[in-house]
Amino acid sequence: MICSHSSLQAQSGTSSLGVGLIIGEPSGVSIKKWFNNRIAVDVGAAWSLAQNEALHLHSNLLLHDALDNTPKLSFYYGIGGRIIFSDTPKVGARIPLGLTYLFENIPFDLFVEAAPILDLTPDISLSGNGGFGFRYYF
Repeated sequence: MICSHSSLQAQSGTSSLGVGLIIGEPSGVSIKKWFNNRIAVDVGAAWSLAQNEALHLHSNLLLHDALDNTPKLSFYYGIGGRIIFSDTPKVGARIPLGLTYLFENIPFDLFVEAAPILDLTPDISLSGNGGFGFRYYF
């Protein structure tokens, strides 16, 4: 991602802020802000049909490592939190793991992510999120 992110900033011209969609469980809006060549924060607002048909909000601090021989493809990992707004609200910690691909000539990325979650309220339990998506950087 080190090479990819530098290219992304040059392509987008003005910003390292991406907005797009994530499709999976849950599905919704994904926003990502780069702070340097390796560190980013993402935020998601999504709706779950499987888990209490509820609104999920999450945010994560992400670290990216470019994969050898494929500078546009990077592995990322991080830590963050998740809140579910439902009849029984939940708060938990997330550990997202994923791959992201940045296109060379357009300010656009594709990503796939899985995130184990440790819910802390109302009871301690394990769950997870996952999906794929895209973002446009402007």
